[in-house]
Amino acid sequence: MLSTLKDALQTHNSNEISTNPLFCELEFSNRFHSLGDDFFSYQAPDGLEKPELVHINPSAAQLLDHSTDSLNNSEFCYFTAGHLIPEKCQPVAAIYAGHQFGHFVPQLGDGRALLMGEIKNSAEEYWEIQLKGAGATPYSRRGDGRAVLRSTIREYLCSEAMYGLGIPTTRALAIVNSQEEVWREQLESGASLVRLSPSFIRFGSFELFASRSQTDQVQQLADFVIQHYYPDILKQSQHKQTNPYQLFLSAVIEKTALMIAHWQAAGFAHGVMNTDNMSVLGLTLDYGPFGFLDTYQRDFICNHSDHQGRYSFQKQPGIALWNLTRFAESLLSLMTIDEAKEALAAFEVQFTDHYLSLMEQKLGFFQPSSNNEEAQQRNTLILSLLNLMEKNQVDYTLLFRQLAGSIIVEQQPAIRDMFMDRKAFDNWHQLYIQLLVKDGLPEQQRREKMNRVNPKYILRNYMAQIAIDKATRDNDYSEVDALLKLMLNPFDEHPQMEHYAGLPPDWATEISVSCSS
Repeated sequence: MLSTLKDALQTHNSNEISTNPLFCELEFSNRFHSLGDDFFSYQAPDGLEKPELVHINPSAAQLLDHSTDSLNNSEFCYFTAGHLIPEKCQPVAAIYAGHQFGHFVPQLGDGRALLMGEIKNSAEEYWEIQLKGAGATPYSRRGDGRAVLRSTIREYLCSEAMYGLGIPTTRALAIVNSQEEVWREQLESGASLVRLSPSFIRFGSFELFASRSQTDQVQQLADFVIQHYYPDILKQSQHKQTNPYQLFLSAVIEKTALMIAHWQAAGFAHGVMNTDNMSVLGLTLDYGPFGFLDTYQRDFICNHSDHQGRYSFQKQPGIALWNLTRFAESLLSLMTIDEAKEALAAFEVQFTDHYLSLMEQKLGFFQPSSNNEEAQQRNTLILSLLNLMEKNQVDYTLLFRQLAGSIIVEQQPAIRDMFMDRKAFDNWHQLYIQLLVKDGLPEQQRREKMNRVNPKYILRNYMAQIAIDKATRDNDYSEVDALLKLMLNPFDEHPQMEHYAGLPPDWATEISVSCSS
């Protein structure tokens, strides 16, 4: 294999590479190693057979001070495929536990992902680099440790769609496909995804050691996260004479509340909100059976493996609090129950405040309410609109995008025809106009601001499926490229992609995604 790699690198046209240093010449480090081997297992990746670098995300490449040109080479391909380990790069698989669909699993871990290391960019930011699909690890639980092209494309596109929407998320850098066959109900091609994040530490990382009564490791991990990701906590603790671990819990709660508020406002369903899929940095983590709302449905279930609807759209805020409570329990060796309860009590208020603020902006209210009565009127306006949308099966994204063009016009807006119960909409719209007039923002300015918070495009499942079908059937990645560009700029007009701005086709309802997606 090494001779093949050397030949590939020697025959690569060096003119295609920019002045950036080769990827594997970057200065890799891994602060996670300092925790010691209680927290991970060293594991070399198992390289994919005959890999092919099929797409690089220019937005994520910039985070590493690179470009698509500087990464479009055999060296980066072989790194992504798991064949090439740069100097000072010591791959590890992290161990953690987690509550899966409400049931505690005492040991999980990175079953098909390896932390290769981290790179500090010119902005002094650390980005951990993880290969997903790099082969079996000690935590694969009899799995093969592989990813398939289908699921890799879904995560690649969705993580960047979330970023484009301004929602906290891990990032996706590149996809490698291969000629290695992997069995997932049928034979599929093995693939690898390069993921980026400041950290991949999750609630389950703490749950593992708490469940084993390894309180020293719980504190060690908490200290590590505080030092590297919440450095202001120690200053706050000294100033307020407050337990720093309670402040840590509070910080995670607030970041999670903000993330979930963004999910709900964008109409995003994660599908598998297990505690091992919850980031301590409040980042959307581990994209499997996700889904964006088409018609507004509170009880929308995007994961066909979720037979009880535990992770339905409307339940996500409550599940987030449930997960945070499990996280708080894992920290009880560092704080009292009363301190944990005090921190947890803030979640509902924080989530509600963030969510209502986001929804008010989607409706065109960009100034805080002047009094409680006005705030209540806005809340009523939001809830009544959602009720109308659900009863009338109105598309969530289309409604809010078109609403910006319906403000303060003499005739009834065109969106009136989106509702079967037009009289009910008329009554709602009358109150809406009254509140907008009271708010006083000029119509053109409001329209422009609304179009910066209401996307014209979202990653509907059928769009991802079209890209998957072209890639898997025809080895054609043009749709992946087109959708990535679209999802990174979802608020803009894209005339050539206008066909993705309307209602989904009828066949979209036939798409099924599950935990194997």
